[in-house]
Amino acid sequence: MGGCFSKPKPVEVKVELSLLDKEKEMDGLSPNGKASPFADCRPNGALGHGSDDDSTPLALYHKPREYVEVSVCHVKDLENEQMREVDLGSGRALLIKQRGEFSAIGHKCPHYGAPLVKGVLSKGHVRCPWHGACFNIATGDIEDFPGLDSLPTFQVRVEKDKVIIRANKQALQSQRRSKAMARCSAVINSSTGFSHVLIIGSGPAGLVCAETLRQEGFTDRIVMCTMDRHPPYDRPKLSKSLESTAEQLRLRSADFLRDHDIELITEKEAVLVDVKSRSVTFGDGLKMDYRKLFIATGSSPKPMSYKGKDVRNVFHLCTPEDANSIAQLSNNKNAVIVGTSFVGMEVAAALTDKAHSVSVIGIESVPFKQALGEKVGKALMKLFEANRVKFYMMSEVSEMVGHHGQLKEVVLNSGKVLRADVCVIRAGSVPATGFLKQSGINMDSKGFITVNKMMQTSADGVFAGGDAVTFPFPPRNNKKVNIPHWQMAHVHGRMAALSMMDRAADIKTVPFFWSAMFGKTLRYAGYGDGFDDVIIQGDLDELRFVAFYTRSEEVVAVASMNYDPIVSRVAEVLGSGKTIKKRDVETGDISWLIDKGSQ
Repeated sequence: MGGCFSKPKPVEVKVELSLLDKEKEMDGLSPNGKASPFADCRPNGALGHGSDDDSTPLALYHKPREYVEVSVCHVKDLENEQMREVDLGSGRALLIKQRGEFSAIGHKCPHYGAPLVKGVLSKGHVRCPWHGACFNIATGDIEDFPGLDSLPTFQVRVEKDKVIIRANKQALQSQRRSKAMARCSAVINSSTGFSHVLIIGSGPAGLVCAETLRQEGFTDRIVMCTMDRHPPYDRPKLSKSLESTAEQLRLRSADFLRDHDIELITEKEAVLVDVKSRSVTFGDGLKMDYRKLFIATGSSPKPMSYKGKDVRNVFHLCTPEDANSIAQLSNNKNAVIVGTSFVGMEVAAALTDKAHSVSVIGIESVPFKQALGEKVGKALMKLFEANRVKFYMMSEVSEMVGHHGQLKEVVLNSGKVLRADVCVIRAGSVPATGFLKQSGINMDSKGFITVNKMMQTSADGVFAGGDAVTFPFPPRNNKKVNIPHWQMAHVHGRMAALSMMDRAADIKTVPFFWSAMFGKTLRYAGYGDGFDDVIIQGDLDELRFVAFYTRSEEVVAVASMNYDPIVSRVAEVLGSGKTIKKRDVETGDISWLIDKGSQ
């Protein structure tokens, strides 16, 4: 994406201002939604809901309230549908011109810090080039996931053909903004065994559900229970950054949750749900009643059998402690990875610069074959082999032998022995829904909870989302599908919260996921299950390619490496409801898909 400015950059004029009393409004705040619809659900005659005016949003930027004003360009320097990252001295902003009007927002995606100038601008929002999150260019609000925070917005005006941005210094430096949230108006003792909304699971689905409720003005009690010992954290990073601590990975701190009246109860395993009495029983005997229940328990790794139980060096990689132990035990030792899932392969990649040897045992002869096709799978396999990773088939395994609390070796049918000082098992997963078998909540034959488009289960007042559900997917004629993506779990959490408040909206997101291996990132958008052909543009050997997955004559998904922002561009096209035909990508000319509007 080359430059398209015909004039030299104008001299910047910077003026720093202190906020006057009459200007003490908060920049870019979104108003609270309506009060909770559960007014008739409060027990014991407790106080009713506060009005919208009673829920005073928290100040985003504290004293000193200093602002900066900068002339950033001439009005003709940007054409319509263009973006430019501009320096305001105290930080940078993203200047956008669309439909003849200028706007300015934070320039970094709050998720992982991607430069939004390299993203996709379309119809009032900008889409992140890395992971597909969307932000409204007028309000800065996040409109599609992943991520929890929105962007700050900045004032823009034109004087004498110069574009001037006025921005809060702290907003420029933080590059993120939490939406205003209501507070809980209930007078409830923390030991009370009742919650208006009870959430089981603290992953992205559960967390987004809780935050959305507060953002929409819900003022009753919210309790989130989790088997984990930590506040919510970024689980996809576990396999990519094995030495990261829970503190480094956290999505929200305990203080953040407490400040927004989202009660978190850790190390609690739900063992029984009674939809008739509207109660959940936990493993320690705690029983909690609810008005609305959201189940977001995710999935569990499939177990494997081996000789010698209770071994200390076999992990399924479910927690930060698992990841840290894997990194420690593999140092100059022999690592065996069972399973060629994305998680398993990411662990293998992460261990190559730590372990003496890394062996991968998979069901398929080519990793990623089912998800990405054989050609792309082979290209990635070469990358691993070039980094000393050796591959074996599960059918070659004779036995896994443990001794004295340690897995010692994996014996192949050929008699070859793979030393195993540490073993990571990621050979598939199953929905973590075993505790629902007697609940009466409908599940399919594989144990997935079936929900409708509003994320409602078959039981009144019970919702579910994330990896544990199958839901109707509009691009497949509302066929029930399971899409275990981190991004999709965010969407489900928001959908469930809106449904609880009788504000249900259709799912319009495009599934999006990513994987990182050896410093290279694979991006993927769409739903390619059942693809019958793969059209590849670029160079697989150089790992600079884009692969289009088709069913019949229609593109249903895309994957790429070193081809940004092509995946976000395809997600934008598919998200608008348009169809990309197979013939459109077979020609080799995909320039029409590459955004040329940013600088």
